[in-house]
Amino acid sequence: MIAHLRGKLLLKHPNQVVVETGGVGYEVSISVPTYSELPANGAEVALHVYTHVREDVIALYGFLRPSEKQLFEKLMTVSGIGPKLAITILSGTVADDLSAAIRGNDVARLTKIPGIGRKTAERMVLELRDKLPPVAGTAEHSRPAMSAVEEDVLSALVNLGYQRAAAEKAVAGAIKDGTGKAEKATSFDALFRGVLAQLSK
Repeated sequence: MIAHLRGKLLLKHPNQVVVETGGVGYEVSISVPTYSELPANGAEVALHVYTHVREDVIALYGFLRPSEKQLFEKLMTVSGIGPKLAITILSGTVADDLSAAIRGNDVARLTKIPGIGRKTAERMVLELRDKLPPVAGTAEHSRPAMSAVEEDVLSALVNLGYQRAAAEKAVAGAIKDGTGKAEKATSFDALFRGVLAQLSK
């Protein structure tokens, strides 16, 4: 089983990267928050990896921090949640917010995540509420300016299951928002959070 990858970041998308190590390029699925913290293409990157094996496929899921991988693994213990939905859940909300919603029995908040219906949200609360550690204060990770930030955010939202029209409207709304306007225009992470706030209204 592959548990860790360190190598050159060849290619990155909001939901996937290719990491070359030992002359082999590994395709790894990632969450949007992980994408927002990755270095530039060509830089060295280290990912904690979960290897999912089925009869017809071997899929890799990568995380920059062990805590995110652990939350991913806990999500998959919930009935009806597989690795693809687990990574979508981690992309649809900040990890600490997710933990807080589960521990706080906030089913309404959980159902705003794409792919999560009421029954799945209720199972998440029931099965994980006592297994997650208390949420500590979180440190925001800033990102330097990136090219085509709006397109990356739009692509990420469509991949998460949002309708393109709704996603475009939310992106436009987040940019027009006077609070943190300059930051949102140049930071994928900031813009993505702003768009999620727009979609939650």
